[in-house]
Amino acid sequence: MRPMKTIDWDDGSVLLIDQTRLPSVLKMVRCRSVSHLITAIRRLEVRGAPALGVAGAYGVALAAFTTRGRDFENFAGKVEAAAQQIARARPTAVNLSWGAEQVLARVQQARSIDEAREAALAEAQRIADEDVAACHALGDYGASLIPDHSTVLTHCNAGALACREWGTALGVIRSAVQAGKKVSIISCETRPLLQGSRLTAWELDRDGIPVTVIPDSAAAHLMRKGRIDCVLVGADRITHDAVFNKVGTYMHAVSARAHGIPFYVAAPLSTFDPDHGEEEIEIEDRDRDEVATFNGRVLIPDGVPVLNPAFDATPLSLVTAIVTPFGVLRPPLDWETIAAKRRVI
Repeated sequence: MRPMKTIDWDDGSVLLIDQTRLPSVLKMVRCRSVSHLITAIRRLEVRGAPALGVAGAYGVALAAFTTRGRDFENFAGKVEAAAQQIARARPTAVNLSWGAEQVLARVQQARSIDEAREAALAEAQRIADEDVAACHALGDYGASLIPDHSTVLTHCNAGALACREWGTALGVIRSAVQAGKKVSIISCETRPLLQGSRLTAWELDRDGIPVTVIPDSAAAHLMRKGRIDCVLVGADRITHDAVFNKVGTYMHAVSARAHGIPFYVAAPLSTFDPDHGEEEIEIEDRDRDEVATFNGRVLIPDGVPVLNPAFDATPLSLVTAIVTPFGVLRPPLDWETIAAKRRVI
């Protein structure tokens, strides 16, 4: 397997893979300004909850290095404003605001601009390195859940492209394969932006892991035919009552329960949100054109409205287990322990 870094700090800028160009072109984008990074986040050039956490962290470091001035109070105020803009770039994934807030706190604790810049970059790099370690740790824990000679269904992309490296759901798959298990993947195409067919299939094929792409609507059929052994997905936010992930996840969870198939979620602790419930979370609505057009071709008559939610919420009652860097958790969750561990990462 060939590790790759989805996002990194390089020469005073944020360097990231433009995921909108895959699988045809592997292109790196260099963001030298906060506004450019926010555009990259909104355009899904960088996406996936853990990767957004790293992007939020690097974004505040970028703000610290690009904000000019000699007065520290004014400097800190401008960095805070930039951090707030970064955190609001996409509302559903909690990791983005978490990463920005972690680095902003280090800036606000500093006593000079130079100290703030040094602390911001050190904290952002720590968060990036921790993401890599967390994905490998949860991969090792989750590998024990994957049967040998099994077929795993996954939805959207929760791989290296959704993290800094290795992946959450696909990190579990990679760790299982590394442990010698024979595993094949069914990847839902994940409409309307096809993260499953464009990104997950590209990653797994690159690593030599067998993968087959299906239309999202074929998943229940394959479960009924006994061709799926378990479902494994990532998460963009986990509240005390639900898992938020790419829209379509909920229907896979319902189908898995109906067919007696385990439904697993893989996520770092930065994805957990112990302070909120499902009804308090804003689900991002995306542009009509993502559904209404494809490669410049109009698919829906003008004037016909479109609903395009980016995420849905799966009740924890449908989740068999959640794989974390600290072990496998089974609902009902011990939120006091989760909150305590989350505060120290």
